[in-house]
Amino acid sequence: MSFFISLIGYKGMVALIGLVFFIFCYKYSITIFDFIERQTMGTRTYILEKLELLFIEIAPEKITYMLLACSVGLGSVAFIILGATGKWLLGFIVGLILTFVGFKIPKPIVDYLVNKRIKEYQGQMVDALQLLANGLRAGLSVPQSLGMVVDEMPAPVSQEFNVMLQQNRIGVPLEECFDNLATRIPTQDNDMFVASVNILRETGGNLAEVFDTIVNVIRERIRLQQKVDTATAQGKFQGMVIAAMPFAILIMYSASDPDSIARMFSHPLGIILFIVAVILDIVGTYIIFQIVKIKD
Repeated sequence: MSFFISLIGYKGMVALIGLVFFIFCYKYSITIFDFIERQTMGTRTYILEKLELLFIEIAPEKITYMLLACSVGLGSVAFIILGATGKWLLGFIVGLILTFVGFKIPKPIVDYLVNKRIKEYQGQMVDALQLLANGLRAGLSVPQSLGMVVDEMPAPVSQEFNVMLQQNRIGVPLEECFDNLATRIPTQDNDMFVASVNILRETGGNLAEVFDTIVNVIRERIRLQQKVDTATAQGKFQGMVIAAMPFAILIMYSASDPDSIARMFSHPLGIILFIVAVILDIVGTYIIFQIVKIKD
């Protein structure tokens, strides 16, 4: 290696490394730009799409400012506060971590809100389908029965059914309106409901009886899901206990021997080991939760 460097010189070595880096970037330019797009403007677009599903209207510029405040803002504040105490290295590391976490955390939060809304929708489907069945038995059409659900039921079922009615009023076929509902709320129960409506509207049949059958299926599914949640609750609790043990031990050592713990957060090696330990703890907790999670 030293012979090669002495042969072409340090400037030639730098030029060779730059050439290799340029060729790599040129070959994988599309992949690199797609990755940058997903991690910057793509994150903002993702959040805007999810907020639209939550019926929350917000300007794209505000999302950009919020992402910058949660990431660069928090990282800068941490760097300044710790730097003011003389711990510039710790401030730089903590600032980088907060910047990364602050930019990534909004997506899981929005996903959680969307999943929570979907679960609320699933919990209201039984009552909504019963209302639809009663409306059809009373001689109402499907749009009129949907309007009755919108008037009688709370959100999110009323919001989703109202979107279907609004789309139908501006000329969208009712079958396409139901397909859009299945796209917005991607659950097995909703797919079954949409498929049954679209098929029976084309072939003919008693929608009210089909809705009664779907209601029974949903009730059995909910009962089974409750049993599964009860069975997996113990595994989740054990995972949380294991995840909290390192921090509990850290608190115990801090109370018994504060000087040894202080060295961990003042020495660069201790800071690095602490960060690695936290990352491994998070990864281990995630793996435990994935093991005890039962997919539908």
